[in-house]
Amino acid sequence: MDWDWGAMAEYAGHEGLGYLLPAVIVMALVLLRAVPGARRSLFNTALLFVASLAGLVFSALLLAGGYATAAASSRELFLLVEGMAVIHLTGLLLFRWLLPLARLVPPRILEDMAVIAGYVVWGLVRLRYAGLDLSGIVATSAVITAVIAFSMQDTLGNILGGIALQLDDSLQVGDWIKVDDVTGRVVDIRWRSTAVETRNWETVVIPNSQLMKGKFTVLGRRQGQPEQWRRWVWFNVAYGVPPARVIDVVERALNKADIPRVARSPAPNCVMMDFAESAARFAVRYWLTDLAVDDPTDSAVRLHVYAALQRAGIAPSVPEHYVHVEKEGIKHDELRRSREIQKRLEFLHQVDLFRPLTGDELQLVAERLKYTPFVRGDVMTQQGAVAHWLYIVTEGEAEVVLEADGRRRPLGMIDATHGPGFFGEMGLMTGEPRTATVIAHSDVECYRLDKVSFESIIQSRPAIAEGISHVIAGRRGGLDSARQALDAQAHLPPAAQRESEMLRKIRRFFCLDTA
Repeated sequence: MDWDWGAMAEYAGHEGLGYLLPAVIVMALVLLRAVPGARRSLFNTALLFVASLAGLVFSALLLAGGYATAAASSRELFLLVEGMAVIHLTGLLLFRWLLPLARLVPPRILEDMAVIAGYVVWGLVRLRYAGLDLSGIVATSAVITAVIAFSMQDTLGNILGGIALQLDDSLQVGDWIKVDDVTGRVVDIRWRSTAVETRNWETVVIPNSQLMKGKFTVLGRRQGQPEQWRRWVWFNVAYGVPPARVIDVVERALNKADIPRVARSPAPNCVMMDFAESAARFAVRYWLTDLAVDDPTDSAVRLHVYAALQRAGIAPSVPEHYVHVEKEGIKHDELRRSREIQKRLEFLHQVDLFRPLTGDELQLVAERLKYTPFVRGDVMTQQGAVAHWLYIVTEGEAEVVLEADGRRRPLGMIDATHGPGFFGEMGLMTGEPRTATVIAHSDVECYRLDKVSFESIIQSRPAIAEGISHVIAGRRGGLDSARQALDAQAHLPPAAQRESEMLRKIRRFFCLDTA
């Protein structure tokens, strides 16, 4: 058999192939480098294009073998496939690279519609070149369309729903939505369905027609506002505590604390919601800025609420049951109280401020301490505030900062790892305002001693004041030195003068000179 290689090459190719092949290679290289996420689609398209070229060569072989009809049919088929590959590649280049470069990000469905429209036009062109009369196809298209539409009602409803969802901007990829009992983030809007990823690492596929027919909620979206979602944290408090005090304590603590993922504006607030069977029911309402972390943020808010209530001496309400208690219960309470006092005495012996005290005096201090926990981010005391008590830190870390010119400058850390620390002694012993701000750097366990609890001890033995003034003067000197390092103009008085002045203030504050 004689092979006419020239005729075969002409039949396998076409006049535009010399320009088309380099263009396809350039587009593929650009997409490969600029759009890494389209590599799989690019690979499939390139494979389809290469297969179409191989098919054209196969058509030429059929022609050379004398199968003219089969050769013509296969050539039209592979030209159709070649064109579809080029159209798809052009769509990728336009919608995945060129339009994003111009800061235009059209919906994915728009890309699919454009590519499908290109397929249809190209198919009609190839049919026309193959010699088919398109007028007959157009005449019967109405009947075919009606039959297809009737038999594919649900599928068409899903497709049209997907188009409508994206074109009217009611739903976007990245939105958090709630549909019935499903809550999650939209990760993809396809022709038939919308994919939603839940916080439990589940992907729920929802038909688009269901979204169009039913109701869904877009969480955290308000026009012209950042994405944030209001959450509710519930708690109960016994009726013996005034509701206004509960609300004030909780709101003050939450507004001062720096809690991750809790918006500053609108600020968290506390409201009384109901009169329950044995307690008043309250709710903290805050705005969550990261909708993926709901339960952990609720937990963090509860920790701050619980600690704030404990500091204020307010216990969360629990169901009440009346039972008869035997004497053994009283003994158990006394034993537990004794162990708590012993624990307090152990750390009081390590606090320099109380070294001038006798054992009996330390026992009184231990009995009068008030447990006051803080959680990370709480402001334990504010510079300039007047508070006649001190804190003894037994667990955790707290940062001491100096506030000046609207800025916070760190002065040091209170770390209870190697022993208890304390602060606020000036407020307890002299009544002076706080000289620095202290912020909980971690969850902090501490106890509070106020003036009323300590007053009877120092008045019964005024000589205590001299030893305490020596300790306070030394600590005040360290604080003044740190402040002087930040402010070169700060004046640092001599140690003897500081101690004498401190003793005078203590005696005046506790009225020891008239005792």
